[in-house]
Amino acid sequence: MSKPDISPPPLRNDCFALPAGVNWTPVDDALALLRDRLTVVTGVESAPLMQAAGRILAEDVQAKRSNPPQPNTAVDGYGFAGPVADGPCVLPLVEGRAAAGVPFGGKVPSGHAVRVLTGAALPEGVDTVILEEDVTLDQGHIAFRGPLKKGANARKAGEDVVEGALALPAGRRLTPADLALLSAIGLAEVSVYKVLRVGVLSTGDELVEPGDIAAPGQIYDANRPMLLSLVERMGFEPVDLGSAEDSREALEHRLNHAARQVDVILTSGGASAGDEDHVSALLQEAGAMQEWRIALKPGRPLALGMWDQTPVFGLPGNPVAAMVCTLVFARPALTLMAGAGWQEPQGFDVPAAFEKRKKPGRREYLRARIREGRAEVFHSEGSGRISGLSWAEGLVEIEDGARDIQPGDPVRFIPYGSFGL
Repeated sequence: MSKPDISPPPLRNDCFALPAGVNWTPVDDALALLRDRLTVVTGVESAPLMQAAGRILAEDVQAKRSNPPQPNTAVDGYGFAGPVADGPCVLPLVEGRAAAGVPFGGKVPSGHAVRVLTGAALPEGVDTVILEEDVTLDQGHIAFRGPLKKGANARKAGEDVVEGALALPAGRRLTPADLALLSAIGLAEVSVYKVLRVGVLSTGDELVEPGDIAAPGQIYDANRPMLLSLVERMGFEPVDLGSAEDSREALEHRLNHAARQVDVILTSGGASAGDEDHVSALLQEAGAMQEWRIALKPGRPLALGMWDQTPVFGLPGNPVAAMVCTLVFARPALTLMAGAGWQEPQGFDVPAAFEKRKKPGRREYLRARIREGRAEVFHSEGSGRISGLSWAEGLVEIEDGARDIQPGDPVRFIPYGSFGL
C-alpha cells in the first residue's frame, strides 16, 4: 500500500479571525470557531502494522478477510448437525478430529459426531458443538442429554467482521486492540497521517532553566516541561523550541526557525497586549493574529495566529492557565489538525464535596479529584498555585451562568484521562 508523500494545503491567515464586534468570547463559541475553521495540516504515509500503534488512520479500512474466515468451534467437544430434542442422545464418532490449524479432511455424515478442539474449523456436515464436559464417551460413541440448539458453541464465518466491510474508520487513533483486529482481517500495513509535530516555546526574561542559578526576580521555566509532556501524552511529537528572551528580534528568529521544523507552535507568555507581550505584537505585525479574550477562568488571553503558514497558539504565561487552555482549546484543535477529528472530553456528573458561589459571565475550571465518589477541589483557586495541578486528577467545569454549589449538588468532573493524558 504505497501512499504519496503529500500534505494538505496550509491554513488561511484569517482562520482565527473573530466575527466583527466580538469582544468577550464564550468558551463554546471559541471552540465552535476552532472546530469549523481548522483542517488537517499533516501529510499521509504508510506504516507497517507492527509500528502503527498510536497512529491515526488516514482512510477507512475495509476487511480483506472475514473474521472468523470460516465457521469454527468455540469450545473443546464434539461436533455434529443439530438441533437435539429433549432426552438422551447417542451418536457414533467418525475417525479423526478437527483442531485449530489442522482441519478434518472429510465430511461428517448425518447422525454422526466428530471430535473438535477450540478454534478448529467446523467440518462439512457440522454446525453444532457440545462441550466435552457434557458428554460420556464409550466404545466409539458419545452420549449426552438434550435439548441443544442448532449452532450451539459454534461461531459463524464473518460473525465478527465480514470481508469487504468497514473495520475501522478514518481518523481513529490505533490502539493495541485495533492492531489485533487489523491483523485478523489480513492487513499488513495501513495508511496513516504523519505524526503532528508540536513545538513548545517559552518566552520571558524572567525564565531560567531548571537546575540553573535563579537571580533575584527570575523563576524556573515550569511551562515548557509541562507542555512538552502534555503534547507527548496526547500522542503528538513534541519539539522543544527552548525559551526566548523578551525581544522581538530574538522571538522572531525563534519563530522563523520553528516554522521550518514543526506543524504547530505552542508558546507560553506574551499573549496579552502589554509592552513585553511580543508574541501578540509579532503575530499582529504579520497580519495574522487574533487575541481572543475568552470568558474563562483561569486563562482569559489566548493569542491565535499564523507564522509563515504555521498555526501559533499563544498560551498564557501562568502555568495553571497554560495547562487549562491547552486542555480545553489546544487539545481538540491539535487532534483535528492531526487527522483524528474534533474530540471533546468526556465529563461525568458527580456530587460536589465543596461549596462555591459563582457569578455569571465566565466559565470556570477548578482543579479537582474524586474521593469517596465526590469531587474535591483544591483549597485555593489562585492561578499561581502550580501544586494544585499535580494534586488534581482532573477539572471541575462550572458553566457560564451563576451557580451556588452546595455539598452534594451535581457538578461536571472531567478526568485528565478524558483529555488523552
